[in-house]
Amino acid sequence: MFTYIDPSVRARLLAQGKLERINADGRRIDATSADVPAEPALDILGPIALPVAITEEPLTAQWYAFVRRTELARVQDLATELREKGGQHLFASLTSSMAVNSLLEIGNPDPSREPLVRVHSNCLTGDVFGSRRCDCGPQLAAAIRQIQTDPAGGYLVYMAGHEGRGIGLWAKAATYLLQDAGENTYQANRSLGLPDDSRDFTDAASILKWKLGDRPFRLLTNNPKKLQDLAEHGLTNARRVKHLAGVDECNRRYLRAKRTWGHAISEEDLHC
Repeated sequence: MFTYIDPSVRARLLAQGKLERINADGRRIDATSADVPAEPALDILGPIALPVAITEEPLTAQWYAFVRRTELARVQDLATELREKGGQHLFASLTSSMAVNSLLEIGNPDPSREPLVRVHSNCLTGDVFGSRRCDCGPQLAAAIRQIQTDPAGGYLVYMAGHEGRGIGLWAKAATYLLQDAGENTYQANRSLGLPDDSRDFTDAASILKWKLGDRPFRLLTNNPKKLQDLAEHGLTNARRVKHLAGVDECNRRYLRAKRTWGHAISEEDLHC
């Protein structure tokens, strides 16, 4: 039985202050009700101490997990139905409709300074398998190292529903085959009838508002559109910081396509 569904565990987490709820503006709202609130909301579990082995120096980050309340409610309804029917072996299917995003609080973010922030789109092939077809894995590791060593500390927001710029892992695999036949990363999306970039940063904005309020911050990204998307959700106090890592012969073509699409990457950057 999933602990976030069991009512007794839920009550215990609430009492411990480990389960809370925020609205789209990052403000805390009542989390005691199991009903779906009238306004968009995220449920939060954490903080959870998370020793991280990516960096050379020892690091224990504070991990928070986020899920949209509407998605969690659908899963809870399905869990009730499965329990009534004795379908415990089907519980693994419950996670299929939920994108659980994460926040790592690294160091002790200084409220008087601009914390360093990375909003990272999940990439199984790069982040987990270490694929060099993209720069995602090195960017993730570099972001954690930079935030860890920055005097102001900061946050890493990990967006679980962003695989392949939002098209999902199966479609991403298909685009890789098209890229092997000569198309670039954006052409391959279009060949499948998919957008160049379908990522939604609504939840990322809510998470950052919850932690930062209206404080200024520095955003590790080469993508001006990411800055624009967050600004459209009210985060207008961000300053972009170039974030290059893992550039090599395997991903230069991919990075050149990103530069053509608008990323702030120079030809010199591709040979650093």
